[in-house]
Amino acid sequence: MVTIAMKYTGQLHCEAIHAPSGTQITTDAPKDNMGLGTSFSPTDLVATALGTCILTTMGIVANKLKLNMDGATARVEKHMVVEPTRRIGKLVTEIVMPTGIPVDMREKLEHAAHSCPVHKSLHPEIDAPIRIVWG
Repeated sequence: MVTIAMKYTGQLHCEAIHAPSGTQITTDAPKDNMGLGTSFSPTDLVATALGTCILTTMGIVANKLKLNMDGATARVEKHMVVEPTRRIGKLVTEIVMPTGIPVDMREKLEHAAHSCPVHKSLHPEIDAPIRIVWG
C-alpha cells in the first residue's frame, strides 16, 4: 500500500505528496476547463502514468532478459470527450525503442507494454492503442 496525500490550495490547484518519498507535485485545471494550465491536470497525470507505466513494465522485462532499453521514450496523446460527460476518450501511446533489441525478444516486450497495470486499469470505454517503433 502507498499513500498519497492531496490538498486543494485554491484556484483549481492541488498539491500531492507521495508519502514514501516526500516528493511533491502540483496540478492545475486545464485552460479548456476553467484553469490556467500551469501544471499537469489530473487527466494529464493519467496519460503520464500510462506512458511511464508502459516504459517501466517493459524495463522490468528487459532487465530479466538482460536487454538494455536505456533511452526508450514514450509519447501519449490525450483526447478528451465532452459527451455524455467530460472524460478521457482516447490515449494514443507511441513507444520508441532504442536500437539493438533482438527481433526474437520484441514480442515479450510488446506483451509487457500491453500488460502494464495502468493500461489494464483503464475503463474499457477509453481507446488506448499502443504503437511500438523499434530502433
